[in-house]
Amino acid sequence: MLGGGTLTAPKHDSLDSCKVQCVGPDFVRAFTLAEVLVTLGIIGVVSAMTIPSLMQNHQKKTYIMQLHKVYNEVQQAFLQVMTDKNALNLSEAGFSSQTAVNQFLKDYFRTVTICNKLTTPCIPNTAYRNLNGASVSSGGIENVANWWGNVDCAVLGSGASICLESLSGHSDGDVRWSHILIDTNGLKGPNIAGIDVFFIAYYEDGTIDEEGVRPVCNSMKVCHVPDNAEELRQNLYNNSCFSSSRFRGCFGKILNDGWEMNY
Repeated sequence: MLGGGTLTAPKHDSLDSCKVQCVGPDFVRAFTLAEVLVTLGIIGVVSAMTIPSLMQNHQKKTYIMQLHKVYNEVQQAFLQVMTDKNALNLSEAGFSSQTAVNQFLKDYFRTVTICNKLTTPCIPNTAYRNLNGASVSSGGIENVANWWGNVDCAVLGSGASICLESLSGHSDGDVRWSHILIDTNGLKGPNIAGIDVFFIAYYEDGTIDEEGVRPVCNSMKVCHVPDNAEELRQNLYNNSCFSSSRFRGCFGKILNDGWEMNY
């Protein structure tokens, strides 16, 4: 510089320096350790609150899928046996005989095992319980096994177990009906009525529903679901699903809710 002086760059404080230098593609602002720890803590709390619920919902959907699969298999088998025997209903197809019903299990399902009563390996040798934790039938599986002395059970290819009672013992007006025991995962737990095991009714027209929701049939045995079916199912759910000693009430709620387990 003229006069022999020295040119000196102006000084910047740290803020001004950052304004000049802390820009551009090579500069990245990092989180502090405290910020990272707070974020991880929040994620942990949210996960602890939501993951158990998500897992429970996933398990419920699995049980429903298994139940729906068995329901469809049984309904299709009912229709097929009526077609094969040129019958208007299951009574005409021979379902008044337990021997015929037992043979039906063998002929119309892909079975892994047949049991000649409600015993292992078809039915677990433990007490079934309701949603409140009480043993069903006031004595668990021992009483359930003694319900039907000559009823066969079958383990299906899906792993589910079913037991089917003949139409000989029940009627509601002019409509005959009986019971199906469905354990959606066989010997596996939790063995809770309304979760993985259901004791439901089937009617001679092939309808599967709650006991007490009988179809309305004309003189030609042409039937349809009653107009108040949803109300009947809801009442059974309210009165029996959580406390029933006979597995009642939960299946109708599932039907009403479009194959969802909302309890």
